[in-house]
Amino acid sequence: METVASASPQALNPTGLAARYALALLALADDRRKADPTALDRIAADLERLAAVWSEDSTFRHFVADPRLDAAAQKRGAFALLDRVGIGAEVRNLVGVLIANRRLSKLPEVAAAFGALLAARRGQQVADVVSAHPLSDTQRAQIAARLTEAGYSGVKLAERVDPTILGGLIVRIGSRLYDNSIKSKLQRLQFAMKGAA
Repeated sequence: METVASASPQALNPTGLAARYALALLALADDRRKADPTALDRIAADLERLAAVWSEDSTFRHFVADPRLDAAAQKRGAFALLDRVGIGAEVRNLVGVLIANRRLSKLPEVAAAFGALLAARRGQQVADVVSAHPLSDTQRAQIAARLTEAGYSGVKLAERVDPTILGGLIVRIGSRLYDNSIKSKLQRLQFAMKGAA
C-alpha cells in the first residue's frame, strides 16, 4: 500500500492546472529514467514527502497559502524547507516553477494529481480518504485492509485533512463513497429529528 497526501478531491481525476504540472513532472521523470532507472520512484517519494510535510505542518500550509509573500520570500522559505527535508532537484525545480508562476498554493493539488497519474500508470486504484486529523501508519494499514476485504486491490490512499468533518472518515474509491464522519451522522440525526416533528 502506498499513500499520497492530498488537499483536493481532484486527486481521483486530475484535470486542469494541477494535471499540467503533474504531467510535466511525470514526463521529466520518464526522461530521467533513461540514465537513472530509479528516478521515477525517487521523484514520487520526494513529492510524497513534501506533500506529507504540507499535510502535517500547519505553518508550512499557511506559508504556501499566503498571497502577501513575494516570489523571493516564497523561494527562500520553500527552498530552506526543501533542503531541511532532503528533497531532490526535480521536485525542487517544480517548486521553483510554481513560485515563479505564482502557483505555489497549487502544490497540494499538483502532488495529488501526480499521485493519481502514477497510480493509474501502475494499475492501482486511488482511495480518497478524508479525516479530521492526519492518519497514523496503523490507521492507514487498517483502511487498506478493509478496502482489500471489500474487493479492492493495489489501493493507493490519497489523504486529505478536513477538520470540519469533526471525526470519523470519508472514503471515496471509484464510484463508491463511504461516509462515516461525525458531521454526516449529526446531519442525518438532524434530518431524522425534523421528520419526527
